[in-house]
Amino acid sequence: MSQVLNSSIAADLQQKLQELSPEEAIAFLVKAYPDAVTFSTSFSYEDQVITDMIQTNHFPVSLFTLDTGRLFPETYSTWSRTLEFYKTSIKAYYPDAEVLSEYIETNGPNAFYDSPELRSACCTIRKVVPLKKALSGNAIWITGLRAAHSPARQDLTTIEWDASNQIIKYHPLLNWTTEEVKQYIHQKAIPYNPLHDKGFVSIGCAPCTRAINPGEDFRAGRWWWEDNSKKECGLHSHEPKKTAEA
Repeated sequence: MSQVLNSSIAADLQQKLQELSPEEAIAFLVKAYPDAVTFSTSFSYEDQVITDMIQTNHFPVSLFTLDTGRLFPETYSTWSRTLEFYKTSIKAYYPDAEVLSEYIETNGPNAFYDSPELRSACCTIRKVVPLKKALSGNAIWITGLRAAHSPARQDLTTIEWDASNQIIKYHPLLNWTTEEVKQYIHQKAIPYNPLHDKGFVSIGCAPCTRAINPGEDFRAGRWWWEDNSKKECGLHSHEPKKTAEA
């Protein structure tokens, strides 16, 4: 019953926000859900755009990131430059040290290359579990997902009910093109991850991310040794559009 109710709320919000700009929509959400709107950043192009919208408009949205312990040096540098640029704070969430230690002791530090199951387990420890802690107590989760990033995201709506995390998700840049994102970044001289200039589109953990070649799918640089149809880490799961809007 709760899932049906919250799916209905998400569908209602979708109707209310569909004609609004991202900034107008965020303003609506923070008023409707005071102190319960949060944004997760990985310091990607998209996330830097959303961070700028939040910071320049002084929206009361909490910012957090997931530090897996295996991020690129360039990502940490972008993190530092973002803090300095906006004079803000971003809360970091980390994997449970004991659970991670046991995983590495049992399987080795690079076990994620060995099987989809071990890779999924690594993602769960380093990302999925910390994410649940970060989202706890919030009603709205703002993300930087874009439909162009993955075939699995083509049927997303800008507002959806995330049953696994029991939260409503808002994707303000879902239908933005890569050029629109880059234009926003460069026009406002916002700090961004220099890996984007080297062919990296989707940037995650260093051992699991590579640059893509011209013509390759956006997700080709993530977990490239696995089946293309399964390139998600568990952070984002969604129902088909027709179910979410039912």
